Amino acid sequence: MRNEINDLTPRQIVAELDKYIIGQHDAKRNVAIALRNRIRRMNVKTDIQKDIVPNNILMIGSTGVGKTEIARRLAKVANAPFTKVEASKFTEVGYVGRDVESMVRDLAEQAIHLVREKKNEEVKEKAAHSVEEIILDILIPPVKASAGFNRQTLSNPSDFNPENASEDELNERTRERFREKLKNGELEDRKIEINVKQSAPVGIGMMGNGMMDDASMAGIQEMISGMMPKRTKKRKLTIGEARKVLMEEEAGKLIDFDEVKEEAIRLAENNGIIFIDEIDKIASKSGKGGGGPDVSREGVQRDLLPIVEGSAVSTKYGILNTDHVLFIAAGAFHVSKPSDLIPELQGRFPIRVELSSLTEEDFYRILKEPKNALTKQYQALFEAEEVYLDFNDESLQEIAKLAFKINEDVENIGARRLHTVMSHLLNDYLFDVPDTIEANSKIMITREMVQEKLSSLVKNRDLSQYIL
Repeated sequence: MRNEINDLTPRQIVAELDKYIIGQHDAKRNVAIALRNRIRRMNVKTDIQKDIVPNNILMIGSTGVGKTEIARRLAKVANAPFTKVEASKFTEVGYVGRDVESMVRDLAEQAIHLVREKKNEEVKEKAAHSVEEIILDILIPPVKASAGFNRQTLSNPSDFNPENASEDELNERTRERFREKLKNGELEDRKIEINVKQSAPVGIGMMGNGMMDDASMAGIQEMISGMMPKRTKKRKLTIGEARKVLMEEEAGKLIDFDEVKEEAIRLAENNGIIFIDEIDKIASKSGKGGGGPDVSREGVQRDLLPIVEGSAVSTKYGILNTDHVLFIAAGAFHVSKPSDLIPELQGRFPIRVELSSLTEEDFYRILKEPKNALTKQYQALFEAEEVYLDFNDESLQEIAKLAFKINEDVENIGARRLHTVMSHLLNDYLFDVPDTIEANSKIMITREMVQEKLSSLVKNRDLSQYIL
């Protein structure tokens, strides 16, 4: 995967994003350049590599135009740790400065998850063999091999005579037969009893008179759980379920967690992406002065600033430096403006991209082109009941037209309006399957059906029950 990412050019990155996101070419170009610059920085051989910092991006656009999806898909293309936070949550009652660091700890958790998945894949074959032996030991307990017993002599079936066989030879033969059955999946529903390790619950909330931060609390919990004896619990599971539980345990034994932590911290520092949504909610309103909420908003900005500038944050996996983490911020900026952010924070988001509102044509393409298009999602849901749903081209154009009109008349919530419209269009069919619509039925959605089903939705200007 690493080599594949290194080979991706900005054009190819945009092409990958085009599979899921319609329009917004400027935003895609800028995030593609930002991702490619990371690859370029890693290939710089001189000491200046440490001084090359990412150009953080500020996306400006109304809700539902694709800001979050662009950042999320970029992280998937890069196979990079990604975390999304809402800046507005830092203004809530009980906010304290160190809570801003929680976004970096979340990033560390995502990195650990990615690295652990990769390591699990590397030891999968070896772990599977160990699990197979454990299950066989439960099904056919091994006997102690007698002197002179040689497993190699059992390799040729023609040499085996059950009447003259010893107990250990019969045991080994039985194990081999059951091994074949396990490999063929013939015993998946058979129940066995296994010992499952349990971690001792540790409840620590307060230390002295103050609340502990996440990193300190996690460190103490880890220390105490390491001191306490490991407990096991007997569970009766099917072989299929037991295999999953045992695979996790056996893979854990084969992986060096210290190595996982080091690699995860390195991955988060060099490839991590933090998406800060609703950053306009912490911008002070233009022309306002004095105290009140604006002071709180500016305080949040000043707490965010050192994280975005680059600082060392303590996580339970080690110190994580944010110098080369890519920050992508987004906001609608209907009430405030980007210039209402404090100058220092503005300077940390030098690339500004304005995302355009979605047109009727965009809605039509969103319904038809992306790999995860809403129409394809509904088709998959119906196919799960063996009912086949289809849309003709005129029906998609009509859905796009109505969604665009409702956005204009009521409130513009972007592509999310399509969820409202599609739900209203198809809910009756979803309710009737499988009671009155039988398996192997076909449903063709036409323009007339769309107009009939959605006419009340367009006439009703309130729409309070449908607005997301």
